[in-house]
Amino acid sequence: MEYIQTPATSSQGNILCCTCGTPIPPNPANMCVACLRTQVDISEGIPKQVSVHFCKQCERYLQPPATWVQCALESRELLALCLKKLKASMTKVRLIDAGFLWTEPHSKRIKMKLTIQKEVMNGAILQQVFVVEFVIQSQMCDDCHRVEAKDFWKAVVQVRQKTVHKKTFYYLEQLILKHKLHQNALNIKEIHDGIDFYYGSKQHAQKMVDFLQCTVPCRSKTSQRLISHDIHSNTYNYKSTFSMEIVPVCKDNVVCLSPRLAQSLGNMGQVCVCIRVTSTIHLIDPNTLQIAEVDGNTYWRNPFNSLCNPRQLEEFIVMDIDIIRDQKLGAGAGLRSNKVRHTLAEVWVQKTSEMDTSQQYHCRTFLGHLLNIGDLVQGFDFANSNINDEHLNKMNPHHVPDVVLIKKCYDRNKRVKRRNWKLKEMERDRQSMDTDDERQYQDFLEDLEEDEALRKNINIYRDSSKIPVESDTDDEGAPRISLMEMLEDLSLTDATGGEGADMMTD
Repeated sequence: MEYIQTPATSSQGNILCCTCGTPIPPNPANMCVACLRTQVDISEGIPKQVSVHFCKQCERYLQPPATWVQCALESRELLALCLKKLKASMTKVRLIDAGFLWTEPHSKRIKMKLTIQKEVMNGAILQQVFVVEFVIQSQMCDDCHRVEAKDFWKAVVQVRQKTVHKKTFYYLEQLILKHKLHQNALNIKEIHDGIDFYYGSKQHAQKMVDFLQCTVPCRSKTSQRLISHDIHSNTYNYKSTFSMEIVPVCKDNVVCLSPRLAQSLGNMGQVCVCIRVTSTIHLIDPNTLQIAEVDGNTYWRNPFNSLCNPRQLEEFIVMDIDIIRDQKLGAGAGLRSNKVRHTLAEVWVQKTSEMDTSQQYHCRTFLGHLLNIGDLVQGFDFANSNINDEHLNKMNPHHVPDVVLIKKCYDRNKRVKRRNWKLKEMERDRQSMDTDDERQYQDFLEDLEEDEALRKNINIYRDSSKIPVESDTDDEGAPRISLMEMLEDLSLTDATGGEGADMMTD
């Protein structure tokens, strides 16, 4: 559409066009629109077809000279990027309006309708509408090119924990997925005792380090390696390495504190059980129900080790139990657990492997609310174990319990069948697979079912492939996760159907 804007005038009547003689309102050019169009094209010099570079891997557009930006189709960001392509050729015209025209998403074409104005012959203002077509051309960005060349990372975060069990890593993985910190990682590699996160910039690696320091008790070391140096511009190219060491204590570990640390935590017993590892180590004294939290700085000043690993736990059967009520703590005692899931009790237990003998063990436990006569429970046998620990060896033998009970046993096969939820996992390269990994992962899933506080920070999704079983008669009262705590696992296929999902992920 083209038309002439004429300035306001007091004259009335029409004049004849100087070219074709058509009566027209007076204007500075004395020409009609049709004749003026044949004489002047104000869009001359503006390209009608322009190339735009797009990276398929990261789905970003090139903004010259070397910036790659994320833009959705028909967004304001993409409109600004396209107009910058035309900025140099539109210095002599005035841009009035710009907007997108619909094109097929797979056509690799972006059409934009522009409205411009320009002053032409003797001060007449001509307005013109035309279409510019932007052709999308594929070009790999520098970041994706380095990934494909296997020389991509500039910073690596090495997370290590010197333990046999991976419960802390499974918990950490879920936190990373919830906060989407794995999206900036160029590659994730799982090795025997940890995980390596590779990043294209040091800032992304530093963000992961800050997150780990706020999430799990750990300490860090930083090192740099010089790759290249330009003496003319005085620029340096480094590869940074962040080494993160998580405390070597996991949930359900039995630990022995130093006398100094036990006293500073409210005169609690030296032999404690780790009931949870979050940003701190949560400990409980099975003799008094005293609880304490040990952060990373406190641990590294007064380190302690796990006295046993999950493979050393033995199965006991409860022969007798007596709940202890209104126990008085000594002077200077710290906090005591008043939660429903912790009840102090005295129990007599016997190993299931020694049922043909009369050998029984007496101990105190914090599982009094769960145990009944005849129940099976996992525990650590101090009486028949040879432990080499500097703090335990210095303790009075009368203060060392014969048995420390850890958790009640349920039928694992039934729990797996009844489990109608699932967790997501990070995509990572596995260098070595341990045959014990599946058992450890099942232990972690059971811990989530048993500990409500632990799963509050984790996204749990409903497993639509499993039909929930409503009967509670065959699971021996095993803890379960309620439907209120589960999220719907929404995918592109669910939202748009199969064809729509393919279109959005193409």
